[in-house]
Amino acid sequence: MTLWFVFALMTAAASFAVLWPLGRRGQPHSGGSEAAVYRDQLAEIDRDVASGLLGSSEADAARIEISRRLLAAADAQRDPPPPASSNLKWRRAVAVVALVGLPIVAIAIYLPLGSPLLGDFPLAQRDRTPVAAQPLDSLVAQVEAHLEKDPTDGRGWSVLAPVLARLGRYDEAVRAYRNSITFNGDSAERRADLGEAIAGAAGGVVTADAKAEFERAVALSAGAAKANYFLGLAAEQDGRSSEAASIWRAMLAKAPPDAPWRPLVQAALARVDESGAPPLSDDAVAAAKEMSGTDRDAMIRGMVERLAARLKQNGDDIDGWLRLVRAYMVIGDRDKARGALAEARQAVANDAERLRLLNDGLKDLGLDG
Repeated sequence: MTLWFVFALMTAAASFAVLWPLGRRGQPHSGGSEAAVYRDQLAEIDRDVASGLLGSSEADAARIEISRRLLAAADAQRDPPPPASSNLKWRRAVAVVALVGLPIVAIAIYLPLGSPLLGDFPLAQRDRTPVAAQPLDSLVAQVEAHLEKDPTDGRGWSVLAPVLARLGRYDEAVRAYRNSITFNGDSAERRADLGEAIAGAAGGVVTADAKAEFERAVALSAGAAKANYFLGLAAEQDGRSSEAASIWRAMLAKAPPDAPWRPLVQAALARVDESGAPPLSDDAVAAAKEMSGTDRDAMIRGMVERLAARLKQNGDDIDGWLRLVRAYMVIGDRDKARGALAEARQAVANDAERLRLLNDGLKDLGLDG
């Protein structure tokens, strides 16, 4: 408030300094004083002639010139110029308009374009680092500090929740999404995001709580892509592969060709293909149609064993290990599936990220360890 007062005082002082001359009356004409000077000069010429300092001819010439000037000054004194009353009125009107009108115009422009009600930001909380250069954790801390003071700020919760999920802080993200729903209102997108955070907190498993959120999202919007995908994933994790495939096929049938999530759903659908075994080439499929059931099983087992042999040479192929374990489960060789799982974990034991991906991909198989 003090700063505004200082600014107003400075503006007023500058305005008065500029406009004050416009309101002043013109100076009176000085014709009388000029005539007196010329008379004194004539008297001085007479004194110089009497004292012999000035000749008669020079004195006559000087008297003529000074007399001419004296007559001009006397005429000006008898007929002074009319007072510029109209000009003075106009100057004062312009001064008043400038002094009052300019601040009014400035305020009228500032109020709709500026932020007159924006409070001062505490000096202790000012961060001189540009936002783009700040670490994500620092920005999250600032938003959390704001939400501690204003926990009903729905926009703050909606901004914070996805950032927490991206940082892997799923428990906090779940709380943030719940608050976003509370203060922003219910929607299919928020319910699906909440369900995803709950699943993330459970290590990628679609728990009953997460599934309930996805079902609420579908109830609000039947075409909610994220919710439908996770419902299919829940069915897959429960061992209901055909139901998962049905959900994902329906999504692909309704999706536009350029849907960004189409590749993800296609990969998931391929994962729950009816055979579940490693994909066969066209020639192998044609040959399999001519085989008996025993020969067909033998061919599939041979392909599985070749895949196992390849993985022993290159154990970094996480997708290959997942296909191998699932293939053993499909052909009913559970012991070999456990053995392949143990080998896979041993092969990627030194890579925490690969080990996490392996464990996430095998959670629905029900294998021990």
